[in-house]
Amino acid sequence: MKRTVTAFALVAAVSSTAACSLEGAGSSDDTVRVVVGYQSKTINTVTAGTLLRAQGYLEQRLQTLTDSTGVEYSVEWQDYDTGAPITAQMVAEKIDIGSMGDYPMLINGSRTQSNPNAETEIVSVTGYNPKGALNMVVVPPESPARSLTDLAGQKISASVGSAGHGTLVQALDRAGVDSDTDVEVLNQQPQVGSSALESGQVAALSQFVAWPGLLVFQDKAQLLYDGAELNVPTLHGVVVRESYAADHPEVLDAFLRAQLDATRFIQKEPLEASRIVAEDSGLPQEVVYLYNGPGGTSFDTTLKPHLVDALKGDVPYLKSIGDFEELSIDGFVDDGPLRTAFEAEGLDYDVTLAQTGNPAEVTGADPVCGSDATDPAWQERSGSTAPTRPRSRPTRRACCVRSSTREQPVRRSAPHTFRTRNWAPAGLPTKRCGSATETHTCRSSRTPRSIGISRPTRPPPSSITTPP
Repeated sequence: MKRTVTAFALVAAVSSTAACSLEGAGSSDDTVRVVVGYQSKTINTVTAGTLLRAQGYLEQRLQTLTDSTGVEYSVEWQDYDTGAPITAQMVAEKIDIGSMGDYPMLINGSRTQSNPNAETEIVSVTGYNPKGALNMVVVPPESPARSLTDLAGQKISASVGSAGHGTLVQALDRAGVDSDTDVEVLNQQPQVGSSALESGQVAALSQFVAWPGLLVFQDKAQLLYDGAELNVPTLHGVVVRESYAADHPEVLDAFLRAQLDATRFIQKEPLEASRIVAEDSGLPQEVVYLYNGPGGTSFDTTLKPHLVDALKGDVPYLKSIGDFEELSIDGFVDDGPLRTAFEAEGLDYDVTLAQTGNPAEVTGADPVCGSDATDPAWQERSGSTAPTRPRSRPTRRACCVRSSTREQPVRRSAPHTFRTRNWAPAGLPTKRCGSATETHTCRSSRTPRSIGISRPTRPPPSSITTPP
């Protein structure tokens, strides 16, 4: 693993930048331009994309540089559905910093390494799941398929080279299904694949967040395979053109420190962060928040050894799907700039590097129990207009409801579920209770083990628009 940027070099670069400009940059010869490629609907990259942009953290950091050096900076944001077009733009030297999934990052490194001006390196992680639960295979609601083997001889939509496609290839291999001969994989963008699934043109869709969750939430699909069954870490991260980072290390430092700002915010305020991302991306807030729970995305910037090992394990699968040049993972991963950003923020990189738990926090009190709700898994949205609220674990809430019924009935405004068959990730229980008039006590025979939020059986009306 490379460690290249030092605080001394960074200070020297900021000083020298005042006397030079970025070729072809912006409206002024004195303006340094940075082009950032991101994926607004990919939930686990929001700390380097959607949330980062919405909060203005990067612009604020660059303004601080302007105030101290007099150098002007401009940021151009380019939004894409997948990592592939970001890589194409980086190969063409038109994007400087990009965020994408593990497989796309490796393809990015493989395809840019032959051009010194385009060559990239991984400098941070945006989010990861230790078991691979961020990628899923879904099928139509009426599909008879119950396992991946049932897809043999059929068409599956995936974005070839994406994290979702990598999960599909590995999962089919474990199931004894040859991804080259036993199924037909159609290389489609997520939105195109979603439409193909709805129209019956394909039997299944394999994608990364948030596309499978969105279709399930809309009752347009059901979960067939959860990537967590692979028990292999999946991650998204940030790549930068090395030539740009060498010319403007102060911009990369500002970006990474801004990413730390966004990461702190989503850890401390996951509900508010999901609202902001939903508003900016057009996704339902419930879908955004689903991936923020303890079984979902761990928003942690550090390049942990087991994540680097996972990247090394992905290489054979990338070679199996075609055009992939040999890539040194240790040379491709560089934690030096991030360590410098941590030090500038007064943070201990090695302490964070050693942490493995999900750092998201939820504070507040359950409105029924009055007890503290600190687990991001247990949030609920009650009714069509009520905001998302903290909720205790169901076992705790059951005791509260049972106690309150001794004094007065507890009524629900509408039927609700802790889980629905189509909505919950694999392995989670379904428990329906309550009606519009029934006095009841909510009991669950099993405590759900992973991520999730409770929601009405049908999606409630919402002011948040759903993407086409």
